[in-house]
This record gives sequence, structure tokens and C-alpha cells, in this order.
Amino acid sequence: VQLQASGGGLVQAGGSLKLSCATSGRAFSGHGMGWFRQAPGKEREFVAAISWNGGSTYYADSVKGRFTVSRDNAKNTVYVQMNRLKPEDTAVYYCAATRLLIGVNRSEYTYWGQGTLVTVSS
Repeated sequence: VQLQASGGGLVQAGGSLKLSCATSGRAFSGHGMGWFRQAPGKEREFVAAISWNGGSTYYADSVKGRFTVSRDNAKNTVYVQMNRLKPEDTAVYYCAATRLLIGVNRSEYTYWGQGTLVTVSS
């Protein structure tokens, strides 16, 4: 599975961005998908995840109620809609794929995209 994240950019606090992760290769629809982020000087952290069929989603407490993860298996693409962005959301955002139904830990993910930078100005 190859992953390509896009949609990052510079946005003011309170604004919105939608990230996309296009995939190719093996059976996208059979993989759980996740979003992680890594801020400068910090470890990569879990943001959101969605099960292979879209029936289950998990969110980090820090983004719950502001971010929404979704997927379109016909387009082999997973999304995260990010609303009410805060400066502390500034990070490189990575999409990842897991062979599990769904995962919240980095170690559960096998395939990773290259990341897209989100910068939120105050």
C-alpha cells in the first residue's frame, strides 16, 4: 500500500483544513486507516482512525469534536476534516494503514505516507 497525503497549508486559528490521503496498491478497503501528527521536538502522536468499512472511528481527546475522519473506498482515499484549528495543531500530519480493523498505536500501522505540513497561526 502506497500512501500520499496532501492538503496541508497555513491557516489562521479558528480556520479549517481538509487533508486527503490517496492510496494505491493492495486492497485499501481491507485496511484500517489512521492519521498521526508530529510537532517540532515532539513524538509522533495519534490523531484519528477509521475502520476498514468506515463503521468505527477513534479520536485523540485533543481533537475530538473538531476533527472528522472519513474514507471513500471507491476512491481509495481517506480524509480528515479539521475545524476550529488551534496553534497547537501545528504539525506534520501523516496518514497510515493497518492490517487491523482499526488501530490507535503507531506500532499497529504498517504503511506510512510522507506527511503534509499544517501550520496554524495565532
